[in-house]
Parts: sequence; C-alpha cells; structure tokens
Amino acid sequence: MKERVVVTGMGAITPIGNNIEEFWNGIKAGKTGFGKIRAFDTTNFKTSLAAEVKDFNAADYMDKRAARRMELFCQYAVAASKEAIENARLDMDKEDPFRVGVCVSSSVGSLQVMEKEEKRLVEKGPGRVGPLLVPMMISNMASGNVSIAFGCRGKSLNVVTACATGTHSIGEAYRSIQAGEVDVMLAGGAEAAICPIGIAGFASLTALTSASDPERASIPFDKERSGFVMGEGAGVVVLESLSHAKARGAHILAEVAGYGATSDAYHITSPCEDGSGAAKAMELAMKEAGVKPEEVSYINAHGTSTHHNDLFETRAIKRAFGNTAYQVPISSTKSMIGHLLGAAGAVEFITCVKSIEDGYIHPTVGLKVADEECDLNYVPGQGIYGEVRVALSNSLGFGGHNATLAVKKFEEA
Repeated sequence: MKERVVVTGMGAITPIGNNIEEFWNGIKAGKTGFGKIRAFDTTNFKTSLAAEVKDFNAADYMDKRAARRMELFCQYAVAASKEAIENARLDMDKEDPFRVGVCVSSSVGSLQVMEKEEKRLVEKGPGRVGPLLVPMMISNMASGNVSIAFGCRGKSLNVVTACATGTHSIGEAYRSIQAGEVDVMLAGGAEAAICPIGIAGFASLTALTSASDPERASIPFDKERSGFVMGEGAGVVVLESLSHAKARGAHILAEVAGYGATSDAYHITSPCEDGSGAAKAMELAMKEAGVKPEEVSYINAHGTSTHHNDLFETRAIKRAFGNTAYQVPISSTKSMIGHLLGAAGAVEFITCVKSIEDGYIHPTVGLKVADEECDLNYVPGQGIYGEVRVALSNSLGFGGHNATLAVKKFEEA
C-alpha cells in the first residue's frame, strides 16, 4: 500500500502578498499585482509591465549574512519555506533530519547575477568575475539553501521543467513520500527573473504582452489576450505521509490524491495543438485520485494569456472531461499575479488548497471579451462560493512538459 500524502503547511511570496493570508485575501478581493517595472529602465523594451513582489525584506526571514550569499529567487524560497514550516508547526528538533527532504525548484535560477558578472567579464576581464557566480546562479540552490536553512538532510531535488517546474516539484515530492523514502518534503518553486535579459528574451519570443494597461495585460481566455505578464515569487508546501502527520498531531489542510505527468513530444514552445498531452496528464491524475470528471469541483488552469496556451489547454480539458468540461469551473490565478514561471504551479496548487479550505473559486479577473474557441466556464466576473471537494492544478512548460496535481478535501478512510 502506498502512503497517503497530505498538506500540513503552506508559505507564499507573491505580487499581491508576502504570506499566505495576504495572498489569499488578495485573491478573494480580485486584487492584481501588475504595474510598471521598477527593477530597471524599460524605455527601449517592448514590454513595460510585470507583476513584481513588493516590500520584501530578506532580513525579515533570515540572517543578513546568509541573505547576502543568496540571489533573490533563493531568498524567496527560504522565506516561503519558513512560513510553510511555521504554518505546519513542524519542529525540526523532533524530526529525523534524514527523513525530511526538499524539492523547491527554479526554472532559470538567477539571470541577474549572470548579467552582472558577464558585464564584469567584458569590462574588467575574467580574473574579476565573482567567486560566487556559480553557486548564486544555479537553480538547484533554491533547494540547497532551504535545506541548509532548516537542517533538512533527506533527499534534495531540483526539478526543472520550465513553466511546469512548481507542479512537477510537488508531484515528485509526493512520489518520494509515497515510496517511503522520506516522511516529510518541503516542495514548490521560486523565481525572480524580472531583469533586462529575462524580459528581453521572453519579449523576443513574443510570449509577453506588449499591453500598457495593467487591467488588460494578463487576461487569460479573453479574445484580446496578447501574451503573459512576467511575475515573481515563491510557493512552498509541507507534504507529509498521513501516518507521520497523525503521529505528531498535525492539522491537515488537504490531501494530494493524484499526479499526472506527460510530454507533448511536439514543439519547444507550443503545446500540442489537439491538447492530447495535457489531457493525458489530467486523466492520469484523476485516475490515481479515483475520481471521475464529474466529481472534479474546480480546475486551476495554466491559463497564461497567450493565444496558443489558452486555446490548446481548452481543447485538452474538453478531451479529458468530455461534455463535463462545460460544467466544471475553470480559472487562472495568472489573471491576478502574472506568470511566476517555475513558481507558478506551486502558488496555483496553494490556491487549490485554499479553495478547498474556504469553499471559494476565484474568477479569471479581467476576462471581458468572449473567445468563440475558448468557450468553457472560466468564471468571469464574480467568484463562486460553494463546497470544493476535488481540484486539479494544471501546468504546461516549454519543451512539452505537462503536469497535473489532484488535491482533495481530506477525509478519514
């Protein structure tokens, strides 16, 4: 028998709040985190908007000296992990550290330190490149720094699957607990790529919106959508085997019940046009969770606000759900916080857990102009209050990576 896996703690750093309470209150209020980029001068850039984290001070979460040896994505990871551990009331002094693992991942690591040190290389020569370039740049340092900060000595992973990174990280942590390799995993994603090379690169790919109106920038499933808005932040959850959670008297927030992962094997940036890869990920997650399409209360869509993603994800949902696709509420959290890249799936999974806890499905904010090809219930206008028993969280990443997590309201067997 595989171990049942439950969620006992959560932490978040987002463009609309730097903890779970602020984030969720922002979600329920329909708050958006979009604005003119403050990190650098965007005068010559095609894109001027982003969803930046506000009022973040690393010293509020960690030792100042430790923070100086971390790039921003790692600071976000440690901060969100600290909240998740405290939320779970997990006392590491009472745990076997080799039974507590970490899978907090980043899709790109630090583009900022690469920019800075490349400039130093060109202007001052190779001997002046900083000795901490590599350990501050590489994406596995999110997990590494979290492990160091909290003394987690179990398996430490970094799953890099572009925009599906956060979802795959939680899924692989779930598998690790199921397999009995660990009792507890800190899992999720962290990203901070709002910098000149990050914005220029995604803009050149025509993935970012060029809209100047924050209210019409990130508008998933809207006919006028023109690309995503870059976001940043982190989402981390504490996952535990049910037996371990019960033994320490933990408060259980929800149960991870299914995980599906597939590849489109189609194109480096575009999802498969018929949605078959993403559909199979949803089918696998539902099968493992033991639920039928009509039992799913909510789908948190990848919903990037790009033409191809929203259209092909719509096709995927129709393929996986059949006629039930028209009944299930679907919404995109990116309509409020933008696209957090490697952190997106983790924050969206947290949204699913909060939806189950509070009985609330948030709207796709900004959705005003109906698209004939995107004709499902994307919850325009107002959110929906009512029991949420089963939620799916979808992520689709460049390279054809698809991942779906099924999360359930916790019930004793």
